[in-house]
Amino acid sequence: MAAAQEPTTKKYSKGERSIPHHTQKASKYYPAEDESAPKKARKTLRPAKPRSSLQPGTVVILLAGRFRGKRVVLLKHLPQGVLLVTGPFKVNGVPLRRVNARYVIATSTKVDLSGVDEAVLTKASESGYFTKDKAAKKTGEEAFFKQGEKPEKKETSQDRVADQKAVDKALLATIKKEAHLVDYLSATFSLRKSDRPHAMVF
Repeated sequence: MAAAQEPTTKKYSKGERSIPHHTQKASKYYPAEDESAPKKARKTLRPAKPRSSLQPGTVVILLAGRFRGKRVVLLKHLPQGVLLVTGPFKVNGVPLRRVNARYVIATSTKVDLSGVDEAVLTKASESGYFTKDKAAKKTGEEAFFKQGEKPEKKETSQDRVADQKAVDKALLATIKKEAHLVDYLSATFSLRKSDRPHAMVF
């Protein structure tokens, strides 16, 4: 390898100035696409803060999902802004399920949860509680020959059925004490052309 050239020195009337020699020339070609660099996250992850109106026992209206328009009872707050709710199932067919707190409207109606077993709510708030019923996905030849057949009916685990019955029994004992509360929970919420949601008091 050739030795690096030493910078030349030119003399001027006011002094000397050294001019360094560049050993590497700039490339004539550049990549067509810029290499993507990961962005630095400036925000720190913070636990979701529930709205003050979403307290356990509050009747909320679901705005999205399979049961949109249903009135359900809020049982517990779960991490990351998720709520554990139920119909009860015997009243309007909504089982124990998780919903996003953004897609509910809190009402002024409340239900006493003192009779609900806390152990059942703790078990239902575990991460794998709602994923146990998912069947394994079939691949290969087995999936090819099953294309024309009707999908198999999903069966709910016996543990979840028992938990649902325990929660429903405790809630129904309280709900039946209030006049017209069963009818209120079983009715579906909807809006008409003449309704003004911003002026409504839920």
